[in-house]
Amino acid sequence: MKKRMPITTIMTKDVITLNPIADSLEKAEFLFKKHKIRHIPIVENAKVIGMLSYNDLLRVSFVDAVLEKQIDTVVYSLFTIDQVMVKNVFSVSVTATIKEVAEMLAKHEFHALPVVDNDELVGIVTTTDLINYLLEQF
Repeated sequence: MKKRMPITTIMTKDVITLNPIADSLEKAEFLFKKHKIRHIPIVENAKVIGMLSYNDLLRVSFVDAVLEKQIDTVVYSLFTIDQVMVKNVFSVSVTATIKEVAEMLAKHEFHALPVVDNDELVGIVTTTDLINYLLEQF
């Protein structure tokens, strides 16, 4: 395993994002399902201001995910992205190493980190990215 590999080698560069004002939770659900993703950075002017996870949507929709019920979009009209997203998101710099990011994810209770360059979103890295990287090493 190479030491000091930058996180940019395994991050997703074409990041799906949402805007807290222009976009809705219904659009978020559509993007989660269409792209088969679980985390979407919330951005304003290319700066990350929050993170929305698919689990956040499940919480507000009162759906038991085990039963795989269709999420009722009427519930989405009761909330905004800003109300549901996680604020004060940790992010990592493009200069961070894979090891540093793995340590952050292991220490904290989140599964995705925005990757930024001069405070602008350039990618996202998830625990799945790290697991896939590890599997490639064997």
